[in-house]
Amino acid sequence: MYDSGQVRPPYARLEDWTRSMPAELREMKQAEAEALFRRIGITFAVYGEGGDPDRLIPFDMFPRVFTSGEWARLERGIKQRARALNAFLVDVYGRGEIVRAGRIPGRLVYRNAAYEKAVVGFVPSKGVYSHVVGIDLVRTGADEFFVLEDNCRTPSGVSYMLENREIMMRMFPDLFRGNRIEPVDSYPEKLRRTLASVAPTKCEREPTIVILTPGHFNSAYYEHSFLADLMGVELVEGADLFVEGEYVFMRTTEGPKRVDVIYRRVDDDYIDPLCFRPDSMLGIPGLMDVYRSGGVSICSAPGPGVADDKAVYTYVPEMIRFYLGEEPLLKNVPTWQCSKTDDCKYVLENLHELVVKEVHGSGGYGMLVGPKSTKAEIEAYRARVEADPGNYIAQPTLALSTTPTFVDEGIAPRHVDLRPYCLVGERVELVPGGLTRVALTEGSLVVNSSQGGGVKDTWVLAE
Repeated sequence: MYDSGQVRPPYARLEDWTRSMPAELREMKQAEAEALFRRIGITFAVYGEGGDPDRLIPFDMFPRVFTSGEWARLERGIKQRARALNAFLVDVYGRGEIVRAGRIPGRLVYRNAAYEKAVVGFVPSKGVYSHVVGIDLVRTGADEFFVLEDNCRTPSGVSYMLENREIMMRMFPDLFRGNRIEPVDSYPEKLRRTLASVAPTKCEREPTIVILTPGHFNSAYYEHSFLADLMGVELVEGADLFVEGEYVFMRTTEGPKRVDVIYRRVDDDYIDPLCFRPDSMLGIPGLMDVYRSGGVSICSAPGPGVADDKAVYTYVPEMIRFYLGEEPLLKNVPTWQCSKTDDCKYVLENLHELVVKEVHGSGGYGMLVGPKSTKAEIEAYRARVEADPGNYIAQPTLALSTTPTFVDEGIAPRHVDLRPYCLVGERVELVPGGLTRVALTEGSLVVNSSQGGGVKDTWVLAE
């Protein structure tokens, strides 16, 4: 919000708003926001900690603001990255030209636990593997943005992006009258259009779309049902679908109905017990045979997890150059791969200064933030890295930007990141905004909701 002690222009009207808001009103509005979240049912699940696993995600009322120029730059970089990641996935499940050219080590791809042999040689509809790409971004300066990681499988959190805006508009309508803010409510329509655009070749009519959920015990179940409702499509579980001949059908009260596009929110391992885990009760037996024969589209397609790998992440700038013939518009965070002897030596000598992550980790779990860790925690983590170096990468502790955040004492700076959602189908598009996650603990760099983080509304100002 501030630059050299001066209020940055996009936040100018928010300064007056906060100064004129008495503490009693702020507390009342915060309680109102929490009540709305509870009434709507916006929760996430945390397992293994005892008590009720369903938690209310902390919501901060102070929005994060981008100018139209800042957003235009980010949008170009996000779209570029999403195109390159999809080109990489089509390539590595096909001829593997990037590996043949020596631009990425074959072991990182073909020995990767997330590389799905079941889709080798298959090109999905429109050549798209990852239909919703969540790019996690951090800001380190006035004009400095870095990509922290890519989420190519089923990135969650878009329901918070939409509900944060809805609740802010309901509580502070005057703010929206006084600021020209780009809307985000077109996301469900854009998502449905993206899914319909990749319907299989055997679909010769308006495609029937469903969202496949693992069920109400899943941590993101609220989001699954929320999106199904907004898109006007059926929310189904594996038992609601079955394979017959060359197609997938949905059980309905009027009899079987053919399904053309499945937006799956179930992990690869569980979508078809005949192809992946035989003990899965969440999938549809025979689904992969229908998929490979062109009878149904699965979004995101099985297999994009190899592009989520944090060691593969280090090669995304090279993917952009190789597939698109362009220079990357967004920078990667400098990264050390512990699978490399010299990198591993450096990491082990500097654990107290680095952030170390598992290559397949997510949700803020399984990571070490060196400057915030005790000696005992660092030594315990050292033993893990030494036991399996290839399972870890390390990055410097970035000076993440902060935004004003309402805390018990008033307003204080807290670290944030941003996850925009890029939709890839017949075209590549995203709404002007995303999910801003905030580390509510003072000094913390971990923004994940499962680790105590909260969320904010994200504003992009219209020109």
